[in-house]
Amino acid sequence: MPTSYHAQHALLPDGWANDVTIDVSGAGDIIAVVVGAAPGGAEHLTGPVMPGLPNAHSHAFQRAMAGLAEGGGDFWGWRSLMYRFLDRLEPDDVGAIAAQVYLEMLKAGYTAVGEFHYLHHDHRGVPYADPAEMAHRVIGGARRVGIGMTLLPVLYSHGGFGGQPPAPEQARLVCDPGRLLGILESLLREHGDDDPNLRFGIAPHSLRAVAPEELAVIIAGTQAIDRMMPVHIHVAEQTGEVDQCLAWCGARPVEWLLSETPIDGRWCLVHATHMTDAETRALAASDAVAGLCPTTEANLGDGLFNLPVYLGAGGKFAIGSDSHVSVSPWEELRWLEYGQRLVHRRRHIAGGEDGVSVGAALVRQALDGGAQALGRPVGRIEMGSRADLLVLDHALATMVDRTGDAISDAAVFSGNRLPVRDVMVGGAWVVRDGRHGAEEAVGAAYRAALARLNA
Repeated sequence: MPTSYHAQHALLPDGWANDVTIDVSGAGDIIAVVVGAAPGGAEHLTGPVMPGLPNAHSHAFQRAMAGLAEGGGDFWGWRSLMYRFLDRLEPDDVGAIAAQVYLEMLKAGYTAVGEFHYLHHDHRGVPYADPAEMAHRVIGGARRVGIGMTLLPVLYSHGGFGGQPPAPEQARLVCDPGRLLGILESLLREHGDDDPNLRFGIAPHSLRAVAPEELAVIIAGTQAIDRMMPVHIHVAEQTGEVDQCLAWCGARPVEWLLSETPIDGRWCLVHATHMTDAETRALAASDAVAGLCPTTEANLGDGLFNLPVYLGAGGKFAIGSDSHVSVSPWEELRWLEYGQRLVHRRRHIAGGEDGVSVGAALVRQALDGGAQALGRPVGRIEMGSRADLLVLDHALATMVDRTGDAISDAAVFSGNRLPVRDVMVGGAWVVRDGRHGAEEAVGAAYRAALARLNA
């Protein structure tokens, strides 16, 4: 049966509104939104209500190595350590780590995740009896805790630009387009359309790991399955990658993609850190989403995205927690803005115009861009969207007596305590009073996996 909820303050597509009733169907969709409504018999929500935030870019297993790679070195040194870590992972470990990080995401305010899933085979590079074994484990982790997911199986074929052979430590990742499409098709057969909280996409890893002809094959193959299937790709994260791409083809990575590939609104270009102004404007004009991961990009020393030019050209962005050194959307948004303030030495980079505050602008753009990147009807409190809702903690000192855009500003810029009290995904409460019902069991499985890995 439908359920009605009443919020004193709720973030709607055109801004914060007062006295809002939200009707949710038994299937977890929003079927009506009324502004200026009396509570009536609706369940009263005890704090400001907003849509749950989409997390557009996740490598779930990397949560277990957060804080273990701070001994020095650059991005490429970090990558070598990451390969050594993933060499130890078994399917049970991957499922336990995924459930843990997805539970943390929910408590922080993420209600949907784009899982960029490239760990396909065993430690020798041999496919499991079910080639989709590892994919089933991350799906299982998401279902165990109740987060929405867009699973993005990754095509990883080469060790560098120009079709260089993969290194031995990359054996667990390596697929050809036919095998990767086979994994995707088997997942679609098993899961189909029976779960409105689960969506599938595809992820050619990067231009250094996927040759042009393979990129064409995987895009054509997915379009034959679903013309609106999301496509995510790492691009231009490091200056070394840009230099290697120039040496390979004479063009920069984003420049090559935009000229050689039909980039459109289905695409999410993850990082896109190192672009010229011309590339930045062209990406904005493509209708694709830039997938920005400020805490990971800072941790790895990647650099800063060209945000002022991109937003000035009407570009769309989503946020992601990537390597999960942080699992807080508020920290991603805060450092997206703060990094820009530091380098440009001024305030209000991502908003502050037309009467909209910076925090409100950041939240709105992350909601819309994240929903587009994940290819799911989320990120809005309106009829037809999934009922993915956050109830913010009005008892926090930073939230007291806040109304309108000041609620968004307080959530993003005021303090380090998570501002989330209750979380709903697809009409079901998964976090109440800051706690998840599976917290103890999920935590125990995670600690057991880490004990085995560390041993």
